[in-house]
Amino acid sequence: MTHEPHRGPLAGLRVVEMVGIGPGPHAAMLLSDLGADVVRIDRAGGNGTPNEVLDRGRAVIVIDIRSDDGRMQVLDAIDTADVLIEGYRPGVMERLGLGPEVTIARNPRLIYGRITGWGQDGPLAQAAAHDINYIALTGALAAIGDKDGPALPPLNLVGDFGGGSMYLVFGIMAALWERERSGRGQVVDAAIVDGVASLMAMSAGFAASGFVSMDREKSMLAGAAPFYRCYTCADGKDVSVGAVEPHFYKLLLERIGAPMELLEAQNRRATWPAHSAVLATIFASKPQATWCKLLEGTDACFAPVLPLSDGPHHPHLQARKSYLIKHGTIHPAPAPRFSRTPGVIGSTSDGAAMLATWQAERQYHKDADFNVKENAE
Repeated sequence: MTHEPHRGPLAGLRVVEMVGIGPGPHAAMLLSDLGADVVRIDRAGGNGTPNEVLDRGRAVIVIDIRSDDGRMQVLDAIDTADVLIEGYRPGVMERLGLGPEVTIARNPRLIYGRITGWGQDGPLAQAAAHDINYIALTGALAAIGDKDGPALPPLNLVGDFGGGSMYLVFGIMAALWERERSGRGQVVDAAIVDGVASLMAMSAGFAASGFVSMDREKSMLAGAAPFYRCYTCADGKDVSVGAVEPHFYKLLLERIGAPMELLEAQNRRATWPAHSAVLATIFASKPQATWCKLLEGTDACFAPVLPLSDGPHHPHLQARKSYLIKHGTIHPAPAPRFSRTPGVIGSTSDGAAMLATWQAERQYHKDADFNVKENAE
């Protein structure tokens, strides 16, 4: 018996996802987009935050994991999987009888992916928190915002998804690669604080050398520099400029008619507030569309600041097919892209049927192995 998986470089990979919110579902979505078969173990009533985009491409089955029968159903599912994803507080899966000691003993090739904010150990491991708290401890949050106000959280992109789900998936793929040599599974402990600390590597290196300051009023990459910030146009819409290199900055100044003295003092921090005010006045003189016609597609390092609803309609993203429409909803396309085995957005399906297929295939291979041994004897 065979189950035909959908396309993608991870076709044939089997993932069990314990229902959760945020980075765990995002990690499962990424794996599904690239071809993995994902079964979500849901609870009655769902996870409370249905999300048509984030929850795409799953086979879903509702199981009462606190009952003995439900626990055995989950163990049977994990027995046939390559990867498990769970995002509960440390110790919860162990108390349910579904921890790695039990599951990897039953399925020695299992990659047990755990995603938490603080990690599986440490003084804060059991404390409740969210993205904003994790990035607060790692230096990321302190560097964002106006110098005269409190730090500003950058949505929940840096912690939950940048430092969380992306590092979980990276860890899972690394563990799968190692399994090819050892034949053994292992636990992947993906803590958001660890991931964000890793994301801050370039900033940490630059700050240590003095090349870039992490102080908001001095940080070139946080909006203090006139050549790397956003400006408001005549129509109230914003544009972004990132002309860090002198030749790009020169082109920007020439195109917008700014004084060339700004180029000569580009890296003098003391002049940045005054020079930013000059550019702010210039950009405020014309609407966003005019600046787009003048600067977009040039080496001035320019882009309009678009709301989420407008991004899918931008000509470049349309040409790239960066977004797809599925059942009337706009979805980000699977990323990254592959030349031979492209990803595809899967459909929601029956988890019980998929698990039955996995288990039937497992039994088929067991019987085939037994017959080979019998014939050899």
